[in-house]
Amino acid sequence: MSGLFASIGRRHFLASAAVGAIGACLPLSSAQSATIPPSSPGPQTLTEAPVPAASVTVVETAVIGATAAEQSGDTSIRPFKYHASDAELADLKRRIKSTKWPDRETVNDSSQGVRLATMQKLADYWANHHDWRRAEAQLNSYPNFLTNIDGLDIHFIQVKSKHPNALPVIITHGWPGSIIEQLKIIGPLTNPTAHGGTAADAFDVVIPSLPGYGFSGKPTTVGWDVPRIAKAWDTLMKRLGYTRYVAQGGDWGNAISEVMALQQPQGLLAIHTNMSATLPEAISKALPAGPPPPNLAPDEQHAWKQLTEFYVNGLGYAIEMNHRPQSLYALADSPTGLAAWMLDHDIQSYELIARVFDGAQEGLSRDDILDNVTLYWLTNAAVSSGRLYWESRNGKGGFFDPRGVPLPTGVSAFRYEIYQAPESWARTAYPHLVFYKAHDKGTHFAAWEQPQLLAEDLRETFRSVR
Repeated sequence: MSGLFASIGRRHFLASAAVGAIGACLPLSSAQSATIPPSSPGPQTLTEAPVPAASVTVVETAVIGATAAEQSGDTSIRPFKYHASDAELADLKRRIKSTKWPDRETVNDSSQGVRLATMQKLADYWANHHDWRRAEAQLNSYPNFLTNIDGLDIHFIQVKSKHPNALPVIITHGWPGSIIEQLKIIGPLTNPTAHGGTAADAFDVVIPSLPGYGFSGKPTTVGWDVPRIAKAWDTLMKRLGYTRYVAQGGDWGNAISEVMALQQPQGLLAIHTNMSATLPEAISKALPAGPPPPNLAPDEQHAWKQLTEFYVNGLGYAIEMNHRPQSLYALADSPTGLAAWMLDHDIQSYELIARVFDGAQEGLSRDDILDNVTLYWLTNAAVSSGRLYWESRNGKGGFFDPRGVPLPTGVSAFRYEIYQAPESWARTAYPHLVFYKAHDKGTHFAAWEQPQLLAEDLRETFRSVR
């Protein structure tokens, strides 16, 4: 973050450097701006109906992404279906039940990390009640595909609306999210008349898995950073035959969507973010320890407190993955360890998840949370997903620094996001802000936890470009 390093000590330097790499994407270097090879000519015609079982490709975990298409440069779009083996699922349950537990934390709060009681409740439910076959059937109920872009297999879900003139949108997850994070907004976006909207609000929805995540291929060479993914997403949309489209995301999805807007590919009309980059320079300079700038409005004071907490206490995962992702072997060996690592993202979403495992009814369920962790486990994505942080270690600027997005932009500010961006900051950060709404609930995982609210915000944001 510009102007930050000179004014803080070594400990906070490391924390702030990690914030710059949480999803940093920022000005493109000449290397980052390299052109992706052109896609195959002609649009692909895809249907809304699930792919018939006879035509799908069943890919087992061990070979996800490792297909002949990677070697041949094939740019076709191949139907995809996933089925975990019974042996893999039995091994998962065995490992959960064999967890070697540490001692209980020595405090009566979460200041030392994810609490032992929370993890033991999670492990008990995971081993004895969670059903991956249910989650797998849900995933396979949507049209899933693989296509090779720039030498790597990219997995995506595409659901087309039954309504004419639907607006295509590409929606990008982050870490520790996945395609599972966005499943709940498919219905409200593709079938708005059944979810409080009108036919004029309809979208065709494309949800890709980030490289190294889920069913996408795992890069075997360096260079799959945010700008390269942004270019790949434009290639994907054009390969699907879309000449006009919009983009949405939070976390890494925000970084990728904003960089797509900076790259200004032909046909990208606007973006929407639920984790915006809006920090004024005075705030960036004062973080992490303050004091805060004077005369902050109440919503700015709320954001300041959230940012201070995150900068001072919430960056352990980002620092490690930014510097040494390959050292996280334990996450690939212990499902319980992987779950704890994924829960410890930000304090506000962690507290919601802890309440869920205490029996509270929240926007997320225990099955939601464990569907996502199980996907990471079965696809062995613990380390490969973390490398995206390492790829961004040399990014210029910070993740929350404004980038001067040149396209129409919508911002949804959920109350318990890492920070709830004040409207005053958003209007300064986005020169073409067309929509802003602050919500009094919702955490980092907006599409997952508050799908109806997010879908309504997308409808409002993109009406001006239809």
